[in-house]
Amino acid sequence: MNQLMWLLKWILKAAIFFILFAFALNNQHEVEVHFFFGAHWQTSLVLVVLTAFAVGLVIGALGMVPRWLKQRSAVQRAKSEASKSGSTPSAPLHGL
Repeated sequence: MNQLMWLLKWILKAAIFFILFAFALNNQHEVEVHFFFGAHWQTSLVLVVLTAFAVGLVIGALGMVPRWLKQRSAVQRAKSEASKSGSTPSAPLHGL
């Protein structure tokens, strides 16, 4: 059963790769992106889409940083309180 799931995952990954590759090959037309103050960028459409996707990933990751830091400090606080009391927490810290 595990081998079947592994095979299905790789088939899905390959299908996604080939779909995206076909999308890239079909969208090689030149486009011009106009920015503010008369600046513009002329490149292929697939590079514009890839750049927009990458910028979205970076913005999403930066949006997660404050929550990640808060959770990390909460775990550190819980560990220090547990070491002061001499016991280890029995339940994992979920939902912090």
